[in-house]
Parts: sequence; structure tokens; C-alpha cells
Amino acid sequence: MIAIEAKRLSKTFSLRVRPQGRLATIRGLFSSTTRMVHAVKGAEFSVDEGEVVAFLGPNGAGKSTTIKMLTGILQPSGGTARVLGLDPSRERKRLAWSIGSVFGQKSQLWFHLPPADSFRLLGAVYELEPEVLKRRTGSLVERFDLTELMDVPVRKLSLGQRIRCEIAASLLHGPKILFLDEPTIGLDVVARKEIRRLIAELNQTEGMTVFLTSHDMGDIAKVCKRAIIIHHGEVVVDESMKTLKHRAMAMKYLGVRYASPTDTVLPGLQPVKHTPTSARYEVDTHKHSLREVVQALASRGELEDITIEDEPLEEVISRIYAAKSGAEASASIAAAKGGSHDQA
Repeated sequence: MIAIEAKRLSKTFSLRVRPQGRLATIRGLFSSTTRMVHAVKGAEFSVDEGEVVAFLGPNGAGKSTTIKMLTGILQPSGGTARVLGLDPSRERKRLAWSIGSVFGQKSQLWFHLPPADSFRLLGAVYELEPEVLKRRTGSLVERFDLTELMDVPVRKLSLGQRIRCEIAASLLHGPKILFLDEPTIGLDVVARKEIRRLIAELNQTEGMTVFLTSHDMGDIAKVCKRAIIIHHGEVVVDESMKTLKHRAMAMKYLGVRYASPTDTVLPGLQPVKHTPTSARYEVDTHKHSLREVVQALASRGELEDITIEDEPLEEVISRIYAAKSGAEASASIAAAKGGSHDQA
């Protein structure tokens, strides 16, 4: 069954802009112009029940706007969204009983109250029976190791402790889908690892659908099975993590160190870094045979060490962003030239 579906989903905001330059001080106090900002442009994708999907993109790509439309916070300007068969913008209250959400930059816990009080308040909001609330709270406290945190004011918790409480609170009413917008932002290595473990456990033990945005490649690689990449409001990639990782296998990082100084420049392949006795290469295996490159380097002198690494996943995704931006720039230039020829 499809849990989340977007068809030509779009969102446009009107932005008031004040005059710039010489007229700014005179006219700017009394007038402004309106500029339309297309945050999401015809996004299409679907997520099956039980999937853990990474929703990726650079800052300003439209990730948070999309999540807000899927959770009913924002109404789409065009297209449609269905979550668990419901229209989020028209059936937001009904949908709220079946979804949970955590925004890394915004808390649902009351800042000056301990989590225990916030849990009781949220239980009243979701109209949970006292026995049900007690049972679910106890289960979540045990699973997320919150016993020592429940009576501490939220303002005194570390960021990692607060995020654990945030995720637990979002699960209090037993949602079927969990939306996570940058849940590990600002966390240290240990806290990030713990949050990833908890997300994976929720999916494996309860079959919960998870829709996750993150700039942390560790979140993506270790938790998600599929990646949807959005850029300038449009979906540019939708594929399995296995396929995405396969892209990284085409580019290899090769490092060598010699016992004595040697010439490290190969025909058609320049080192990206080098010293008299060492060098580092980026080898595109679509253009160069890795075996032949290694043999050529070995023939240059006595090797002390050689390393071969895959391209980091974050570099693969950065190249996808850059390629999309480059294609858009080329299209804009071509359109501008076409327009100038028409005018001529």
C-alpha cells in the first residue's frame, strides 16, 4: 500500500521586495514590489508503507516546504498530495492521529517543563486514555532510555537528550508514518549514532514508514534504503541507496607512497596532490583501467604503500546537485541567446 504520494506537487510564495539602490531610502519606506518564489515545482514521488526514504537536497531546495505540505501545515499551490489516503491540507486533523513529526530546529516539548509534563499534555491533546498513555509512555521511556530525563526541565537537557525525547513524544499516539526534518542536526557523533539506531529499530520492529531529510550522509547511508533528491523544487533523482552507492564505485581515490623520490605524473592522469615521494589521484574507471593505473604506478619505483578508496557518498550527491545546476544554467543561456536572435 502507498503511504505517501505526491503528484505534480508545487508551492509558490509571494515575496515583497523593497526597492534597492538610490531609490531605497526615498521610496522604500512607502512602496515595494512582489516577487513570486517557486519553492516546489511539480514534485512527483510515492513511498510505500514500511519504507525508510531519504529526502535530500541543498539548502533552499524545497525539502521542508514539501514536508509541511505532506503534513498539512502548508496548502499546495498546485498538484495533489495523499498521505495514508488522506488529503493533508483538507483533512489535517484526521491525518494528525496517524503521523508523527520532528523538526530539528523546532521543539514540540515545552521548554521550561520536564518531558513527563509534556507527555501528559500531548496525551490530552491526542485524547489518550490514562491507562493507554501510561503504558505507551512507559514503553517509550524504556526504549529510548529516558528514565533519568523525564523529570528534568527540557532547557537543561543536552541537544541529543532533547531529540530523543522529541522522537519519543512524536510516537506517543502510535503514528504509522514518522516525518523527520534534520533530526540529527548539531548532534555529536555518539548522539547521531544513537538516533540512527532508534530510527532503524522503529522501522524493523514496527514497520513504521520514515520520511527523513538530512545533510548527514551517515543518516542516509546507515538508515535509508532509498533516496529522493530534490533540487530547485524539482525531483532530479529517485533511486535505491544501492544504485546511488554504485555511482560512487565509478570514481576511485588512489594514494601511493614511494621509498624514494619519483615522477608521479602518468600519461593522461595528473595527481591531484603530490610530493616527491607520494601522490593522490582521482581515477574515473569509465575512462581509465584501475588495474593499468596501479601497474603503471608500481613500475615507477619501489612502493611503500598504496590505498584505493571509493568516492564518498556526499561527493556523489554534490556532483548531482552541480550537474543539475549546470544544466539549468546552460538552458538559461541558450534561452537568452534564442531570445536575442528572435529580436534580431
